[in-house]
Amino acid sequence: MEIRSITFFCNLGFPVNKLLLQKAGIFMRHARAAYEKAGFVVQTVRLATPPFPLYLQPNNYLLGAQTIAFEAHGEGFDYFSIGPALAEFPSAYEAIPTILSETKGLFVSGLTTTSAGQLSQPAIRACAEIMVKASTLEKDGFANLRFAALANVPAYAPFFPAAYSAESQPTFALALEAADLAIQAFSSAATLAAARTALISEIEANARKLEAVAEQLQNIYHYDFKGLDFTLAPFPKEELSIGTALQKLGLSAVGYQGTLAASAFITDTLDQAKFKRCGFNGLMLPVLEDYTLGQAAAQGTLAVSDLLLFSAVCGTGLDVIPLPGDTSAEEIYPVLLDLSALALRLNKPLTARLLPMPGKKAGDETNFDFEYFTNTRVMSLHSKPLHRLLDGQELLSISPRQRD
Repeated sequence: MEIRSITFFCNLGFPVNKLLLQKAGIFMRHARAAYEKAGFVVQTVRLATPPFPLYLQPNNYLLGAQTIAFEAHGEGFDYFSIGPALAEFPSAYEAIPTILSETKGLFVSGLTTTSAGQLSQPAIRACAEIMVKASTLEKDGFANLRFAALANVPAYAPFFPAAYSAESQPTFALALEAADLAIQAFSSAATLAAARTALISEIEANARKLEAVAEQLQNIYHYDFKGLDFTLAPFPKEELSIGTALQKLGLSAVGYQGTLAASAFITDTLDQAKFKRCGFNGLMLPVLEDYTLGQAAAQGTLAVSDLLLFSAVCGTGLDVIPLPGDTSAEEIYPVLLDLSALALRLNKPLTARLLPMPGKKAGDETNFDFEYFTNTRVMSLHSKPLHRLLDGQELLSISPRQRD
């Protein structure tokens, strides 16, 4: 297990509060050193702000994003998130392709749901259009790695691109890369009950160590510790794959019948572990970041529709999925609409990072040269444009299911 990110949340404002940023940099350097001294590998340190329309004016969206990226990089942060565009500020979505094209290391997102718990058809359409426009900004649609559509995602999820702040007071949280804990727990288990017990034990043992360091940092700096996101995130090696963990439970391949049950078992086990939690704390199924998932997609056992189905019981939704380069916004829109409805009806956070790849068609091999990506084949979307009522401009209230 490694720490994917120590994420620092604060409101830098604009012009940027340089004193606050300097203090954040000092804190993060100390935090990295403290966790490394405790025996943990820290991959990155990251900075996340409130939703950018709340502190930047429309004529300063790009300048503000560029300034934050420049200043935060100077303080030693590896990546930066300026939070999501909000349905209440339509022009914010329009600015995102330019922000992505004119910055490096900066992540941004767009909410498809409102603060009142409504599904926003205009916001969903705007996010679909961003994905198509961003696909042409870098080779193989790579700029879409830095953008996600967010549905019902609250503040303080430490994983990017979903991370954003909601308060003026600085806080911090940890995003963990822990698929290997599940593989270890399941490999030697003789029963599902034993597998559950073993995984809970591994998570809680690591959580105690992580929380002890966080408490020390909190006492020194008086920054609130929001918690741990133990979403079982993978790395693109077979021995660090959540797909491998699922297969250790007894699946022949991820995507076959039984995958939903296996996924539900893992997320339910995470729910039973005791630790201070924030963010998703579920199951991450990122096709391009997971060796075994990439193999399943290439072999045709795993489809986009499967991943949407698994989102009902998993953690993060549709993540880093390679799509044909001619995929249109009208074809992406129904997928984001489904995801958003699922998030609201089940009252859970979900995201979508989709990567249309110009010049590629379904079945073509990908050839990314990026340490956090595996290679697979471009996946078919099997989506058609909507019409009439579903292709409107409404705010639609979808309430969580009520049980008697």
